[in-house]
Amino acid sequence: MAGTTATSGRSRFGWLSRWATMGVLLIAWEIIAGYWLPRGRPELTTLLPPPSAIIKAAIELIGSGELLTHLWHSLRRELIAFAFALMAVPLGIAMGWWKWAHDQFDPIIEILRPIPPIAWIPLSILWLGIGNAQNQFIIFLGIFFPLLINTIQGVKNVEPNLVRAARCLGASEWQILTRVVLPAALPQIFTGIRIGFGVGWMALVAAELVGASSGLGFLINDARSLLKTDVVILGMLTIGVVGLLLDLLIRKIAKRVLPWSLAAQK
Repeated sequence: MAGTTATSGRSRFGWLSRWATMGVLLIAWEIIAGYWLPRGRPELTTLLPPPSAIIKAAIELIGSGELLTHLWHSLRRELIAFAFALMAVPLGIAMGWWKWAHDQFDPIIEILRPIPPIAWIPLSILWLGIGNAQNQFIIFLGIFFPLLINTIQGVKNVEPNLVRAARCLGASEWQILTRVVLPAALPQIFTGIRIGFGVGWMALVAAELVGASSGLGFLINDARSLLKTDVVILGMLTIGVVGLLLDLLIRKIAKRVLPWSLAAQK
């Protein structure tokens, strides 16, 4: 019992120590923006509101439903774009497995991949106008290439002895791909999903800043034009927190789907 109590205490202390630095930073921020600036440089309080002002703005926007509405619009765009970006998985398997597919598609991929999704915004507005389709296209680009590259590498890193053993046992090409190659490449594919979701989430906000009438990016840009820096920072923090939660969710799913993979446990 004593050992259990000591372990529980250490666990709680470890959790508190993890957030200690953030707590110190928030306290320093509140003191500087809430007490020091109003006395010494009151004109700067509009540009740097204290955490208490941001919490107040969060309560107001959550209470009115405005923040949750913008968040839902952003999440919906991300999920729809992710559904389309999943085509990178079969393409990546083909490019990693068959040399002819790699030779045909690799030059195109390597030309398009270095172009940042943000660079596509002017062209996407001309093609698709301002709205969901344009935003989803930008997110799609952010998710597609990390997922594709990781899928290709996952297939190429499959242990050759596993493939040879399957062939010796009479497995067909389709059976090798579905029962050997795909399960072995799944840890790398999940890594691509994690990276792609992060890049897509960042690209989404950039697209919404200039080409949307809703979403977190729109909320930030609209608040900037009205000099509501508390709402601007609230939108930024919402993006960061939701991005963290999405990453934790993907990691949790990976642990359930890939219990044998050490990479998925990290």
